[in-house]
Amino acid sequence: MKKPLIPAHIAQGSVPAQFTSHDASALQALAQGKANDGQQKRALDWIMKEACGLPLWPYRESQRETDVALGRHFVGHQIAGVLKINISQLAKLESRGDSSNG
Repeated sequence: MKKPLIPAHIAQGSVPAQFTSHDASALQALAQGKANDGQQKRALDWIMKEACGLPLWPYRESQRETDVALGRHFVGHQIAGVLKINISQLAKLESRGDSSNG
């Protein structure tokens, strides 16, 4: 027996990503530099999944909506890349004067 598909909320154009009071609290605590471990993780999870829409397919019915979704994805992929970068290698490159981070 097949499970029915559940439509995902897809923030588009002027429609912001959904959030809960727990998400807002975590993001505000993060911005104030007072977030605990759980709040830090929740804030980053919301940023990546909801604001950036990384788990969602970015292509939409209109080119404009696709462009907005791809912009969100780009930001998410930038963050994901920074989270995975070898910091010691980056520091070595910076100390040599190579500032091309890409």
